[in-house]
Amino acid sequence: MSASNRTLSWFEASARQRLAAVVDPGSFIEAVGPEQREVSPHLALFDLPEQFDDGMIVGRAAMTGRPVLAAAQEGRFMGGAFGEVHGAKLVGLLRSATALKRDVVILFDTGGVRLQEANAGELAIAEIMRALIEARLAGARVVGLVGGRAGCYGGGGLIAGCCSTLIVSEQGRISVSGPEVIETNRGIEEFDSRDRAFVWRTMGGKHRYLIGGVDVFVDDEASAFRDAALAAIAQPAGLDLDRLVAEQRRLARRLQRFGAARDGKEIWSDLGIADPAGIPGLGTQVFLHLADGRRETADDAR
Repeated sequence: MSASNRTLSWFEASARQRLAAVVDPGSFIEAVGPEQREVSPHLALFDLPEQFDDGMIVGRAAMTGRPVLAAAQEGRFMGGAFGEVHGAKLVGLLRSATALKRDVVILFDTGGVRLQEANAGELAIAEIMRALIEARLAGARVVGLVGGRAGCYGGGGLIAGCCSTLIVSEQGRISVSGPEVIETNRGIEEFDSRDRAFVWRTMGGKHRYLIGGVDVFVDDEASAFRDAALAAIAQPAGLDLDRLVAEQRRLARRLQRFGAARDGKEIWSDLGIADPAGIPGLGTQVFLHLADGRRETADDAR
């Protein structure tokens, strides 16, 4: 990895920059690339701009010589939202993982499903989740990385929850419903989407790590994401009913314990953190040290 890639900000980088920083230099071979011009068949109907990769980059690569399949969403194109072509490319990649029994790395950066392709996008989410589970049942590890500008919302949040391992930075956000969606449907009293601090205390990387919603918390650097992804794909693969049951029990315990909380700070206090208000200002290593032994754990459910 070059010196520039080592210090590359994951949050600021484009999808192609992130992908180049995660895999071995020169190893990525793109499938259905921009030169094939597989654009969305729907956007032109709404007089909306198209992108020749439709905001989804997929292909094969290597990580320290180990063959992997990789996908990256471009959050700068329509917020990385899922449409027909965008979703089909990821489905195809995951089906290849099943056939090849090859690990997958997905770089999420999405606001959910495109409103202009709602039905096709929703169908794509379901197909992706099925293909992801089938890949895991076939023995592949599926590692998700979250730390981009768009976050990981809507159907993207559901897909991320199906991954073998989730890696997040402080800048990452994960939720099924985005802040604006909650505010629109439940009112500003329920969720003020303009309160950025509250958004991060509810959906941000530190909070998701503390409640066991993600497995690894890293700095906002491409090298940190790469190292964490390498460690994740080195772990034993597997998915069975016992893991799913254990995860469901953990989620039920979480809801019972924290269901009445109105703010992340209340949950952090319940976890035994003496100064919950200070969590957002902590550096990565100090935060990880504080979280050790206090965070909710997945009990190896994933």
